Amino acid sequence: MSQLQAEYIKRILSARVYDVSIESRLHAAPLLSRRLSNTVLLKREDEQQVFSFKCRGAFNRIYKLLQENPVSGVVAASAGNHAQGVALAARELGIQAVIVMPQTTPGIKVEAVRAFGAEAILHGDDFDTALAHALALGEERGFPFIHPFDDPDTIAGQGTVGVELCRQHPEPMDVVFVPVGGGGLAAGISVYLKYLRPEVRIVGVEPIDAASMHDSLKADQRVVLPQVGLFADGVAVKQVGAHCFEVCRQYLDEVILVSVDEMSAAIKDIFNETRTLTEPAGALAVAGMKRYVKERKVSGQTLIAVTSGANINFDRLRHVAERVEVGESREALLAVTIPERPGSFLAFCQALGKRAITEFNYRYADSGTAHVFAGVELPGGSDERDALVQGLTDKGYPVLDMSHNDTAKLHLRHMIGGPARVPSERLYRFAFPERPGALLRFLSAMGQSWNITLFHYRNHGAAYGRVLVGMSVPEGDEAKLDEFIAKLGFTGHEETDNEAYSLFLR
Repeated sequence: MSQLQAEYIKRILSARVYDVSIESRLHAAPLLSRRLSNTVLLKREDEQQVFSFKCRGAFNRIYKLLQENPVSGVVAASAGNHAQGVALAARELGIQAVIVMPQTTPGIKVEAVRAFGAEAILHGDDFDTALAHALALGEERGFPFIHPFDDPDTIAGQGTVGVELCRQHPEPMDVVFVPVGGGGLAAGISVYLKYLRPEVRIVGVEPIDAASMHDSLKADQRVVLPQVGLFADGVAVKQVGAHCFEVCRQYLDEVILVSVDEMSAAIKDIFNETRTLTEPAGALAVAGMKRYVKERKVSGQTLIAVTSGANINFDRLRHVAERVEVGESREALLAVTIPERPGSFLAFCQALGKRAITEFNYRYADSGTAHVFAGVELPGGSDERDALVQGLTDKGYPVLDMSHNDTAKLHLRHMIGGPARVPSERLYRFAFPERPGALLRFLSAMGQSWNITLFHYRNHGAAYGRVLVGMSVPEGDEAKLDEFIAKLGFTGHEETDNEAYSLFLR
């Protein structure tokens, strides 16, 4: 055992954390286990009082500080979870806490900090800017700074997660996946597990756009990222801690990088197992575990992922839900060119077969061709997407696969369409029971009597599907169309006089 490891083992075994923390559960994940052909366990740090592991390191650091040098208050900088840990620890220890948080911090975390009685100050757009301001405030008020990750006592507090893992699972474990931001949790867990269970592989997981530990280990020195993505705000750190890097370079086996889509899919996986909504950083370990299994083709192993936090703003779920299916390779987003004539839309749907349609966007452009933005469910994953694209191409449809096009996924899917010079266009809104094949049956019932000039459909997981349809109705066909709509069997409402339609699409 090295002197560094011996020092940290002593600190971890003497850490004071359970005044504010619980021994979190090691939760079996049978759905993931079956899907990945491995035994998957989740270390549920999202169950802590502050909904993340951060209360461990924060309390241990402040408690040890007060034993050596009693103070009336502390100052900290955090993207949110460490802030709650410091606020809770300060309240329990009877001192003041001043927390500087980036302005991008989710409101749920800011309110939680204030609920613990701390002073929350929003400053800057990222952690590093907030850190600089917190250090200045500490000097001004005479309060010591409590670093979110780069302190031996903080690392030791987080290392108690590793102690619990060894106690809770004395049987063999092959790989433990740990989210990495500044590196405190990864350092604490890896240094302890490599002491007691050296055969266990420790894998850190970071977002592709916040790969500070990955890049530092590759360079064999700490690097500063020019910028970091904010989707996983809990790990949006430009530079890992010096103490954390010193430990991780010796005891962390590797770091895997994952995308926004993979994190979103992992949030859904954890929800399906636990009925808990983790934040993106909290789902990192599961996302990394899934990538590891896919790339290494491992099976029959015991894999443990630390679900590190559940502080997510409710309104962010809209974005997460949009990205989930693509992250699981269970949805293809395709741009397809079809002929502009009656019946071509129906023919295209028939070419898709019995696959579930998740989204259709179409607006008439000219008399020759039309472009369709389609979301198609893929139970068979990425292999099925390739087969679908090839099948449509073989049928003569020009196809552009946009499944990994961020601009299309974030923006263009919502911007398709615009005013069109369509003679005698009428607009209808329909609802029909949402079940497999329902959209195709709807289009089949529409027949080929009128040319579809506008179509929008999105499956939101509700009991009823909702469709907006525009049709070019020749003069004299109005009564015939009204009769057809009445007999169609779907709940429909005419929207031809809708103000929004007149303003934006007519």
